[in-house]
Amino acid sequence: MAFSPLGLTALISVFDMTKSLAFYRGLLGFEVVSPSPEVDTCEGRFSHWLWLRFGADDLMLNTQYDSNERPERPTDKEDQGYACFYIGCADVDVAYEQLTRRGLKADPPTVADCGLKAMQRERSRWVRARRSGSPLAGSRRRRARP
Repeated sequence: MAFSPLGLTALISVFDMTKSLAFYRGLLGFEVVSPSPEVDTCEGRFSHWLWLRFGADDLMLNTQYDSNERPERPTDKEDQGYACFYIGCADVDVAYEQLTRRGLKADPPTVADCGLKAMQRERSRWVRARRSGSPLAGSRRRRARP
């Protein structure tokens, strides 16, 4: 089996998930495909991670802060945000084997708490892959915010 990308999905870091969801779902019309479990925090009740879809386009949102750690207002650094691009594939382990054989320096795939199976480039968050049925990664550090 050869590594064969299935698609590209952006991961956008957001300061306020409730406001971001209101923008992407309420204003733009994205639907929620898969959320992480909701949490009750001093900031409110929300999911820290969301996979959204509009037609054939996917988008993921992830909070910049863990529960009860978000400041009242974003600082200049947080205001910039970042985005990762996830490239879907059927088998992360096969992608890891083939891409590292081609010279990619990456850590072996691991499974995150949200169920995302990913590999990432050593000492960075540049390359990720995911389990079949959810999005997967490529590059980061691109300004994106609702």
